[in-house]
Amino acid sequence: MLIGQIVDAVSTPFVGYHSDHTNNFLSAKYGRRKLWHLFGTLCVISSFPFIFTECIGCTMSHKWAQMFYFAAFIIIFQIGWAAVQISHLSLIPELAEDPHVRTHLTAIRYGFTVFSNIFVYIITWLILHLTGKCDKEQVGPADAWKFREVMLIVLAVGLLASVIFHLAVTEKQPRSQLYVDDNSSTFHCDILRKILLYHVAIIYMSTRLVVNISQVLIPLYLHQTLGLAARALAVVPLASYLGSLAAAGLQRLSPRSFTHKFSYILGSASALSGFVWVYFGSDYDYKVMFIYIVAVLIGFGGAQMLVTSLSLTADLVGDSTHASAFVYGLMSFTDKLSCGAAIAIIQMFADGAESSYYRDALSWVCGCATVLGLCLTLALPSTTHNSLVTISNPTVNDDEERIVTPIPTL
Repeated sequence: MLIGQIVDAVSTPFVGYHSDHTNNFLSAKYGRRKLWHLFGTLCVISSFPFIFTECIGCTMSHKWAQMFYFAAFIIIFQIGWAAVQISHLSLIPELAEDPHVRTHLTAIRYGFTVFSNIFVYIITWLILHLTGKCDKEQVGPADAWKFREVMLIVLAVGLLASVIFHLAVTEKQPRSQLYVDDNSSTFHCDILRKILLYHVAIIYMSTRLVVNISQVLIPLYLHQTLGLAARALAVVPLASYLGSLAAAGLQRLSPRSFTHKFSYILGSASALSGFVWVYFGSDYDYKVMFIYIVAVLIGFGGAQMLVTSLSLTADLVGDSTHASAFVYGLMSFTDKLSCGAAIAIIQMFADGAESSYYRDALSWVCGCATVLGLCLTLALPSTTHNSLVTISNPTVNDDEERIVTPIPTL
């Protein structure tokens, strides 16, 4: 897991930078974002089956040899996943100019992400129920073939979705290339001097901490702190996913009067109320009934915050679509490092801790991250659109001047 997090964190800015700089015959004909997405898809397809199957020819091998075997495929998978994620996200600013439309596309994208999680959950549940008594028996090594079936189904559906994407989506020429200097390397260096970039990056990092840490800790909280049955370990996360799906639908249908700040306030209020309830809830009614409401609140709030933070990133890119992959790569870099470090630190102190440990970790870590993201969102300037566009000799404070490069008259 640690190897995967490190490779993913390092790969995202690397993929983003080279995706922005890809300029060859294939990228001109097919599209540079789609070309990198295709590369990532091939990496994922070629490595994913080996991660979820037994080590081939390793029956008598040392555990370290098996670790290197799986690590090689995990590295390939994470590089491919970074390429798929960054190229897909960076397409949003290129497909739509209107910030409101970009928010809708981001909401649709996240909605399908949640739907895919629910799909995997349902497929796993069906296979386990149809092939055994999973309500009465624990899952063991003898059930490995069942998870291979789940993996093959997921791989087939993912491959089909990727084929549809590549056939149906046509990548446009970046609008910014019509009037931005060809010296894109200098432009990427200029981006790193923008304070607003780091402002939005911390908002995105805080939001990802809320979403990812809650997904990791909720099952441990249910098992260790509340002592709930195995059924709750499956149903409560499903309730959280349904809340996330509702948030994505709300973002998709939201009017233009719904500003990013309002959307983030709505999401953070929902998530924060859930984390406060987690800290104080412990009675019988809470364990039987209210825990599902808490899960919906956390899922809804996290999704609302995440879609909004991604929309803020798209606004930050503005017309600078030739650098969008690099910007999304930097955002993802902060996400992977912070989440990996947070989970490692939480697990470091988990051994021998009291049963309330995961309750405290869930409520305090995610609650503080929610408050941090909310405060930084409220501190944003009234507009962040096109904040990365510069003319020449940019300074650190150029993001406050909102200078936009004019399109020359032909």
